[in-house]
Amino acid sequence: MVHLFFDKGPWFRAKRYGYGAGLPFKWQGWVLLFSHMALIVGLALGLGDRPALAFPLILLAGIAPLPIYAARTEGGWKWRWGS
Repeated sequence: MVHLFFDKGPWFRAKRYGYGAGLPFKWQGWVLLFSHMALIVGLALGLGDRPALAFPLILLAGIAPLPIYAARTEGGWKWRWGS
């Protein structure tokens, strides 16, 4: 089952306007997106009483998987003006 995460090909649609990834269209993209959100929410709830520690960890958790999103977006990340 883990070998499916190493499947070649995009997991996310390209955005029509702007920069970055759109919504996932494969289950691997949904798993990545929901686990990313769960990690950030978990850190915020778990470390809410210690903001000096929470802020850098949440920032790191938010930024760290961006290369995966960029690599798995069809057409890569670039500015798009539509169509």
